[in-house]
Amino acid sequence: MQNLIYLLRHGEIDKPEPRRFLGQSDLPLNDNGIRQAMALGEQLKAIEFSQVFCSPLQRAVQTAALVSGRHPDVIEQIAALKEINLGAWEGLTVAEVRARFPGAYEQRGLALENFRPKDGESFGDLAARCCPALLALAAKAPGPVLIVAHAGVNRVLLSRLRHQPLQQLLEIPQDYGAVNLLIRTSGSVRPVACNLRASSANPLESQIKIFLSPEVNRHP
Repeated sequence: MQNLIYLLRHGEIDKPEPRRFLGQSDLPLNDNGIRQAMALGEQLKAIEFSQVFCSPLQRAVQTAALVSGRHPDVIEQIAALKEINLGAWEGLTVAEVRARFPGAYEQRGLALENFRPKDGESFGDLAARCCPALLALAAKAPGPVLIVAHAGVNRVLLSRLRHQPLQQLLEIPQDYGAVNLLIRTSGSVRPVACNLRASSANPLESQIKIFLSPEVNRHP
């Protein structure tokens, strides 16, 4: 279907222990992340993407290349799709944030949309840069389109498209290699499936058909 947008989260990366805040740190896919992207590419190989877009962070570029089978040089990198800027929190553990910025971690949890870490962005700021970018790509690019971004970016996009408060965005699942399906209708973009995963037992093609059948009936 020409009006579909496949919005992916990049494949797995190595995450330090204890957990650290990772936003715009430019980390590559790990071995499992490469396998995830290759599996997605195999399951989506029947789709002839008219255009492929991604965040400029290497984990997104790698995923986009492996899924689409295109060289990274011909994939359009969109700066507005970078992961959230965590400013002074980048690379810190929760304990380190609490020690250096007393009370700030708790404040962020109470006000996800508007709280900004020092020198960083709020999720509201993230929405202000990535949502117009998505709508612009949807308006100019014939489908089907592949977009590879990040958990924070995708959650913000899905929240806005569903008209849900950003305070609830962390409740939206976004696994590594997740596929979110968006549909363009009458000049708007609407999510129809969230966090689909490639599986030999339950192929993406079958999952997508299930979610699209009501849409086909609704828009003959």
